[in-house]
Amino acid sequence: MGRLAILGLLVALVAAGCGGQSRYSLEKTRSCLSSEGVTTSPATDFVATTATGGAFRAKLADNQVTIAFGEKDADAIDIAYAYQRFAFPNVRGNILDVLERYRNAVLLWRDHPQSADLALVTGCLK
Repeated sequence: MGRLAILGLLVALVAAGCGGQSRYSLEKTRSCLSSEGVTTSPATDFVATTATGGAFRAKLADNQVTIAFGEKDADAIDIAYAYQRFAFPNVRGNILDVLERYRNAVLLWRDHPQSADLALVTGCLK
């Protein structure tokens, strides 16, 4: 086998082994949050209701977060953009303070999240 063939084989093996990033699941995430005592309910805002992977709202002790899922990462980028685009004028300037994207999931917080709430929610992204 020549060097080029060996290099090609190594690249193929590494790419196959990495497998890419998996996507987060609405069902697994909601189940994890529920097991931690977080109350969940259907998301009702316009952007969340159009999320290709579904969405729900999670109520924490002093805050709440809408978690919208895309079928793929590109969908989540579109969801985040839609939240920015449709934000009320009084929120638009600070939307990035309460809006975060993790792969195919978008989190929109009611208030800036406390570290413990953020850790709980992101820890349950499954």
